[in-house]
Amino acid sequence: MLQQALTHRSHSSLHNERLEFLGDSILNCVVASILYERFNSLDEGDLSRVRANLVKQQSLFEIAQKLELSQFLRLGEGELKSGGFRRPSILADTLEALLGAIYLDGGFDQAAAVIRAFYIPILDTVDPQTLGKDAKTLLQEFLQAKKISLPLYNVVATHGAAHSQEFEIECLVPKLGIQVFGRGGSRRAGEQAAAKLALEVAEEALKKAPSTGRKPRQRSPQLKLAGIATVQSETAADKKLAKQ
Repeated sequence: MLQQALTHRSHSSLHNERLEFLGDSILNCVVASILYERFNSLDEGDLSRVRANLVKQQSLFEIAQKLELSQFLRLGEGELKSGGFRRPSILADTLEALLGAIYLDGGFDQAAAVIRAFYIPILDTVDPQTLGKDAKTLLQEFLQAKKISLPLYNVVATHGAAHSQEFEIECLVPKLGIQVFGRGGSRRAGEQAAAKLALEVAEEALKKAPSTGRKPRQRSPQLKLAGIATVQSETAADKKLAKQ
């Protein structure tokens, strides 16, 4: 079963796809159980979001890399030549097949023990409130918590040919004087890049802001650099006001 779990369909007819199907179901069940036990304050929606992030292809790929599964894959000649042993989809599927084989060989408790060994260290280092949320959502929640108006997004430029355009997106948080720019292969990707920068700048700005209870002063617009957020130096008037 171990040999079959490590065998890609390009290698032979006795491959790992059925084991992958089984392992995927067991993985979802055990991860759901871990989250239910560990995070009793999360509702169903948040539990589903966290689980989806933990069992997605990239997460499984990273676990497979730690196990060095690529060294043991059984691939056909074509997949070997094209670098299939490095492909995230193949490694993620192989990990699921391996879990399916463990279940058939040792039972549910053994499979669950292996999955827990993979995921407990990961859960010790993540924040379930933010895991799996995109940058726009995190920025919106951060601003709402501070009672600051939601950010504004504008397309300021498009670059490249029609079939491979890159969008330059402006993200504005007027109350904090934030103006940053992000780029992406779609409008959504550009907005996500800009939101990520805006969140970083907003967090830093509020850390430095004096805790006087006064509203933060409006800063002058920042430099227009795609993908970079920079804060301009204070004006002479700002410095004079600060001394007062």
